[in-house]
Amino acid sequence: MPETTDMHAQVQEVLDKLRPFLLRDGGDVELVDVEDGIVKVRLMGACGSCPSSTITLKAGIERALLEEVPGVKELEQVF
Repeated sequence: MPETTDMHAQVQEVLDKLRPFLLRDGGDVELVDVEDGIVKVRLMGACGSCPSSTITLKAGIERALLEEVPGVKELEQVF
């Protein structure tokens, strides 16, 4: 499973790049799992209850992952 580990590392790297923007708004994101191209994250802090969190996930985080990490198909939020 080296490609899964590699994808996990690449996803984490992208999330780390986005983290300062989330922290600025009082939130954060945690990588939960990467399985079959589906990235599962947990939004924390202000992001967890923010009405714009779906937009943050799909327009921000998912778009960045799709552009930067080969093999990513989708982003899912877990609670």
